[in-house]
Amino acid sequence: MKEKNITTYTLIHKHNFSPYTITNLKRNKSITMNTLEKLCKILNCQAEGIVTFLDD
Repeated sequence: MKEKNITTYTLIHKHNFSPYTITNLKRNKSITMNTLEKLCKILNCQAEGIVTFLDD
């Protein structure tokens, strides 16, 4: 997000993300596939650029 100059404020107010979703992102909690798709479109990237899967 830093590279694209996209802030959480922009995600909430311009792209209609809920503050709850932003909190989940910041805390590494679950997000929906729809949210992931929106982020990828906004950031012009693939899911691999955003998500890392770790073993519990």
